Amino acid sequence: MLVVCAGTATEVGKTFVGAAVLHELRRRGHRVSARKPAQSFDPAEPAPLDAEVLAEATGEATDVVCSSTRTYAVAMAPPMAAEVLGRPVPLLADLEAELAWPEPRPEVCWLETVGGPRSPLASDADAVDLVARLHPDHVVLVAEAGLGTINAVLLCRDAFRTVGHEAMVV
Repeated sequence: MLVVCAGTATEVGKTFVGAAVLHELRRRGHRVSARKPAQSFDPAEPAPLDAEVLAEATGEATDVVCSSTRTYAVAMAPPMAAEVLGRPVPLLADLEAELAWPEPRPEVCWLETVGGPRSPLASDADAVDLVARLHPDHVVLVAEAGLGTINAVLLCRDAFRTVGHEAMVV
C-alpha cells in the first residue's frame, strides 16, 4: 500500500504523524518503509532532519529515506534551495525515477511531501502533481490545530480532489 503524506503547510507535523504511524505498524510486526523525495532545512535549527526521524521509525538508513543529493541546507522549497546552492534542480521525473522501495515491497510504503499541496517539490511539480503521477492508495493530510485550520484543510483537500484523490485529514 502506498500512502502519500502531505500537510496544509510547512511545519504542521507531517513527519511526527508519519513516524508515529510507521513506528506503531512496525511494532505490530508490519513491514514498513518511508521516503521523502527531497528535503530542505535551516542548518541553524537543532532539530533532526525529517529523513532522520522517518528512518528511525522504519529502521532504514537516513540516506535511503532521502538521498543526500536531494537534501538541501537552505530553508526554502527544494527546487529553490537547489538553485541557490548551485546544485541541479530536480524535475518530477527525476524524483520519481529515484523513488525505490525495498524488495519484497513492504506492506506500507509511506511517502512524505514538502510543505503544502502546492509547495514546489520539483521545478515542474508539487505534491498534487506527485499524487497524480503515483496514484497512491491513500493521501493523508496533516493539519495544525488553530485559527484558519478548517479553511486550510478544505483548500488542500480540494487540491487533491482535482487529481481524483480524497485526502484523509489528521
